[in-house]
Amino acid sequence: MQPRRTGPVSIPSSALRRLRDDRLAAVADKITNGERLGAREAQACLETHDLAGLGSLALAVRSALYGTRAFYVANLHLNYTNVCGNRCAFCAFHRDAGAPDAYTLTPEEAARTVRESPVPGLCEVHVVGGCHPELPFEYYTALLRALKAQRPGLGLKAFTAVEVQHMADRAGLTVAQCLRELKAAGLSAMPGGGAEIFSLRLHRDLFPSKIDGDRWLSIHGEAHALGIRSNATMLFGHRETVQERARHLLRLRDQQDRTGGFQAFIALPFHPENTPMAHLPGPSGVEILKTIATARLVLDNVPHIKAYWVMLGLKLTQVALSFGADDLEGTIVRERIAHQAGARTAPGLSLEELAHLVREAGFEPVRRDTYHREVAEAEEAA
Repeated sequence: MQPRRTGPVSIPSSALRRLRDDRLAAVADKITNGERLGAREAQACLETHDLAGLGSLALAVRSALYGTRAFYVANLHLNYTNVCGNRCAFCAFHRDAGAPDAYTLTPEEAARTVRESPVPGLCEVHVVGGCHPELPFEYYTALLRALKAQRPGLGLKAFTAVEVQHMADRAGLTVAQCLRELKAAGLSAMPGGGAEIFSLRLHRDLFPSKIDGDRWLSIHGEAHALGIRSNATMLFGHRETVQERARHLLRLRDQQDRTGGFQAFIALPFHPENTPMAHLPGPSGVEILKTIATARLVLDNVPHIKAYWVMLGLKLTQVALSFGADDLEGTIVRERIAHQAGARTAPGLSLEELAHLVREAGFEPVRRDTYHREVAEAEEAA
């Protein structure tokens, strides 16, 4: 898989005239010349007070790639267990084994959620959970097979790099062996969770039991080598610096240059409620939009930038489409992880509601599959 670079982008002269930050003018020069942004330019984008100017640059790149199209998928999220021994400081989802509200779905129970899904044209299940200290490797392959058996062609985007490392360690397998077994059982792609922020300083303080950034990138590289595509994420708005955000994006771009399998990047704003860091405010709307726009400009080899409506809220998601984002994720049906950390959005949306969100923001709704291939023109909103 070879990543595709964006290349030179024509920026409307009206947008260039509106730039109020000289550093953004330098960014615009590089974009129009097809040059890559470095750490200095990435930091300038994240720090600028010219939000409208930054948005105009990101929109120009987004428009060059996709015009007015905005993508989403008919999917559901399946969190198969909340039992996890990592106890990350920013997580409100995990429970200890034996806790009153701890749960683990059997493969049959998980399959029932697909069988009973209210989503018409369901084509993807997004499967993530905790690092359960007792589940055998056979559970994960049985889970995938049970889900796959429900619908022909169902895409299974399953298991973060953190989960893959955990199950490989428990089974005494290499990560490559683990991924081959999962792929044979029906794995289509991997989600991007678990990257958090590529900072050894924060890894030690906030999520020491998880794999670090080097290992996360390595596992995704191994998946790409096996033809398993994946997403990439960054959790921001907690205790990271602007420099760490910029460095995270550049490391993702470097990995994409090497292995080319990232399909999309998702900026995940930190939700502090019900976590040990509940005293922090989380990122502002301005910070979120700057981060999404910066990602669109820096990640010139990652095809899609998601505005994850669950964590952004519907109104900010619509604005994000004009700040470089081209994808809204999907119907989701029932999301648990962000909502247990205080997300106020609905647990799921219908296809009609997603299409309406896109149209109201001035874009064209397009349904896609797990591999970001167009499925059909989105249905008219009710």
